[in-house]
Amino acid sequence: MTLGLFLGHYEAMANSGKTGGALAAMPSGSVHPIAHARMYGVKGRPDAVSLGTIIWLASELMFFAALFAAYFTIRSITNAMATAGEPTLWEAGTSLLNFPFAATNTLILVLSSVTCQLGVHAAEHGRVRRSGSLANIKSWGMREWYTLTFVMGSVFIGGQAWEYATLVHEGATMSSDPYFSLFYLATGFHGLHVLGGLIAFLFMMGRTYLARVFTHEQAVSAVVVSYYWHFVDVVWIILFAALYIIK
Repeated sequence: MTLGLFLGHYEAMANSGKTGGALAAMPSGSVHPIAHARMYGVKGRPDAVSLGTIIWLASELMFFAALFAAYFTIRSITNAMATAGEPTLWEAGTSLLNFPFAATNTLILVLSSVTCQLGVHAAEHGRVRRSGSLANIKSWGMREWYTLTFVMGSVFIGGQAWEYATLVHEGATMSSDPYFSLFYLATGFHGLHVLGGLIAFLFMMGRTYLARVFTHEQAVSAVVVSYYWHFVDVVWIILFAALYIIK
């Protein structure tokens, strides 16, 4: 049902500018009109870019599912081999992690999904840039919200790098034991996905500065980048629970 709502909503976006004129009608509350798209999908079918992005994210989900399967399989085996009365390998590993710091870093990433979605809302209404002062958050456009999202994502990556440096200083490296091998593998791949999302934000915002008008393609780009960002946020929440909470 959720997939259907997504596709139905952005199918409507794809067909919204088909009625006459060089520019589409300005959406309610918009500051800038959204120019006609150069290409449209077949009427009655979902937007091809949105659909392709969802299919690609499904393949990425399978990749992380394999990591989770390896994690819980090795965890189950090592816990079964643990000596009675002594801490398990997983309990010893989680004891070295800075849970309050990781929880704060997680909160920053989760809140970045909120700012990202506010940017999507602005893009859907053609609000590319702010219409008032920077202090007036209500006047912010897509660029301001996505810039804030980019900063929050960068803070998350910086926090993860600091955590890695701290763990290595304490002797917890990737070759220390199975727990930290999986810890670095899972969080490292996730970090690479976050970096990919940050690059996508820069690329997308750069296009809005180079283009003369805000087009339908740019609005769809803003939406599909948000799909990706929400995906890496959800994956991290599951990783955080598995690595930091479940022993």
